[in-house]
Amino acid sequence: MAKIQPLPSPSPSPTPSSAEERQRSQVYTVWMKSLVFHGNGCTVYGADGRVAFRVDNYGCRGGREVFFMDRAGKALIRIQRKSFGVFKRWEARRCLDIDDDGGEEAARPWFTVHKARKEGGAAVTMHGSGGRTYSVDGCGSGGKSGYKVRGADGATVAAIARKQTASGVVLGDDVLTLTVGSGADHLFVLGLVIVCGLMNRRM
Repeated sequence: MAKIQPLPSPSPSPTPSSAEERQRSQVYTVWMKSLVFHGNGCTVYGADGRVAFRVDNYGCRGGREVFFMDRAGKALIRIQRKSFGVFKRWEARRCLDIDDDGGEEAARPWFTVHKARKEGGAAVTMHGSGGRTYSVDGCGSGGKSGYKVRGADGATVAAIARKQTASGVVLGDDVLTLTVGSGADHLFVLGLVIVCGLMNRRM
């Protein structure tokens, strides 16, 4: 079986941990498969070819709650699906340690996502940051793999598409390339990718 990622580089880059590291432009590989046998979820690889983040959903696809974790299994984002009749939204909360004064922040949503009226679109509202908004073009359009995250001004913040090898071979629709632009919070963008996967019942 062909490798999804190339061999690690001699000086592997670390998983983004500080705020400064998470603001740099970076490319990830997102494999819409769980590392757990017979599990649902996805695995995110960094530029060094190593596992950077993962989601392991032990329930059915499109579960009501999933956790986005780092490679060591520490929960970073908690994502829950909220339903009221035919209306659905997804709420994401940071998983912070209460001992680090993160109890109050973890209790309130970090951002909320709901399907937009525009076909295949989603609207994103940030909480605690003046109601800053984003939009996602294409994430709700069935099994479509490519989509873009845009800011309120319409500028592209991140883009995801099917991964191609160096020779130009397009891999399966479950192997994606995520490009996060400079100035964007990588965890926020990755959280949106997970929500889009849940919306499309791909994990």
